[in-house]
Amino acid sequence: MVLAVALLALGLVLLAGGAEALVRGGAALARRLGLTPLVIGLTVVAFGTSAPELIVSVSSACRGYGDLAVGNVVGSNIFNIAVILGLAAVLAPLQIQRAVIRREAPLMLGVMVLAAGLLWSGAVTRLAGIALLVLLAAYTWGGIMLARREAAADSEVGFDGTAGPVLARGLAVDLGLIAGALGLLVIGSRFFVDGAMTIARSLGVSEAVLGLTIVAAGTSLPELATSVVAARRREADIAVGNILGSNIFNILGVLGLTAVVRPVRAAGIMILDLAVMIGLAAALLPLLATGRRLERWEGALLLAGFGVYLCLRWPAGG
Repeated sequence: MVLAVALLALGLVLLAGGAEALVRGGAALARRLGLTPLVIGLTVVAFGTSAPELIVSVSSACRGYGDLAVGNVVGSNIFNIAVILGLAAVLAPLQIQRAVIRREAPLMLGVMVLAAGLLWSGAVTRLAGIALLVLLAAYTWGGIMLARREAAADSEVGFDGTAGPVLARGLAVDLGLIAGALGLLVIGSRFFVDGAMTIARSLGVSEAVLGLTIVAAGTSLPELATSVVAARRREADIAVGNILGSNIFNILGVLGLTAVVRPVRAAGIMILDLAVMIGLAAALLPLLATGRRLERWEGALLLAGFGVYLCLRWPAGG
C-alpha cells in the first residue's frame, strides 16, 4: 500500500510539470502555425492528453477486460465534463467562443449518443471501430481547414484581439516542449493508475466500477492538470478545447481503435452510466450558451452532479 501511495504522488508531480509545458508549447505552436488556441486545444493538446485513455483501453481489451476498457472511456468523458471543466470554471470563469457552441459541443453530444447506441446494442465491432476512426480523421481535418480559413480572413489580428506576438525561439523548441510534456503526462498517469488500481483492488470493487471511477479519473489527470493550468493562465480556449476535444477523441479514437484491435463487449456498463454521460453533455449546451461564459456557480453545479453520480454508481456496481 505504501508503494501504491508513492506511485500516486510521483504521478501527480509528473502530471503537473507536463501540463505546464503542454500549455506553453501548445499556445506557441498555435501562433506559429496560424491556428487558434481553440483548435490546438481541440487537436494537439486534446489528443495528447487522451493518450493514457488510449493506452489503458487498448491494453485492457487485449487482455479481455472489456468492462474496464469501455468503463475507462465512458467514465473519462463523465469526469472530463463534470470535474475538470467544472473545476476549471470554479478557478476562473471561462469565456466561450461561438464556434464551441455551434460546432464542437453539439458534435461531442452527437458522438456520445452514437457510442451509447453501439454499446447498448451489445458490442462495438471492428467495422464500427473503423467507422469511428474515419469520423475522427474527418473531424480533425475539417476543423484544421476551417480554422485556417478563419485565420486567413483576419490574419492581422492576434488570438486575443491584438497583434500576435513574434516568437523568437525555433519550431523545434516548441515541438520538443510538447513531446516532452506528453511524455511526462503519459508516464505520470501510468504511475497514478498503477497505484490507484492497487488500492482499488484492495477495496474489492468490480471491473466496471474500477474503470468508470478510479481508472477513468487517473487517465483523465492529464486533462485535469492541463485545463486547470490553462484556466489559471487565462488560456480559456485551450482549457475548453482540451475537454471537448478529449471527449470526442475518447469516443472516435480510443473506442474506435480499441474495437479495431479487439471488438469489445461491456456487460457491466449500466444504462445509468450512458445516461449520465449524455445528460452532462446535453446540460453543457445551455450552460455554455448563456452569456457565452461558464461561470463559477455553473462549474460548482457540474462538480455537484459528479458527486451525485458517484453516490448512485458506487453501491450499484461495487
